[in-house]
Amino acid sequence: MTNPNDTTSHNDVFMGDKRVPPTGPLMKTEQRFISWLVPKMPLWIEGYHLTLMAIPLSALLILSGYLARTNLQWLWLSSAVMALHWFTDSFDGAMGKYRETGIPKWGYYMDHLLDYVFASLAVISYTFLVAGTSKTLLFLLAPIFGIFFVNSYLSMAATKEFRINFLGMGGTLLRLIIIVANTLIIVFGARLITLTIPFFLLLSVLFACVIVYRTQKHIWNIDMCDKAQRAR
Repeated sequence: MTNPNDTTSHNDVFMGDKRVPPTGPLMKTEQRFISWLVPKMPLWIEGYHLTLMAIPLSALLILSGYLARTNLQWLWLSSAVMALHWFTDSFDGAMGKYRETGIPKWGYYMDHLLDYVFASLAVISYTFLVAGTSKTLLFLLAPIFGIFFVNSYLSMAATKEFRINFLGMGGTLLRLIIIVANTLIIVFGARLITLTIPFFLLLSVLFACVIVYRTQKHIWNIDMCDKAQRAR
């Protein structure tokens, strides 16, 4: 049982909602739009409503991939889901902070858990359109994407810095890439996936290696500075 006199687990300052300011070509415009729209959101909509929207959106993502087996036009639904997920993912925490009604610990847990589910299903949805080696390579992408999520969470535990953007690449830009990819697949056919997936997988692995290397180097330097101070 929890010791009622032990309040450290509840009273420690929570840093999960204190993100390192993101960088990237779209960030300033995106943040201005969010700041403009948040005060105009209906009061009956709560941040956690938007967080939980990731569940039906994930289901729609799989449905769009399944239906696209026989008609690639269903990938427009996938692109619409991507746009809706950007909206819910961008505004759930922003609304809580603006109204001072946020539930940051629950939000941190559920938001990022559902983000990983959504990202994994986004990859899996394309497996309906290909076969053989291409299908296998797509399934390999899901754990590669998991590295980016795990890296963020472990890095925050070690540094108290929560990063969601790396090397200028963040969720918004990735969603735009997927929307563009959907459009190209509709125009040129599913064979485009077969032609490009090996290169995309290789690029993702290299990107993950760079991020892990940079993160561990940053944490190493923090530990070395702390070690030097203790030795004085």
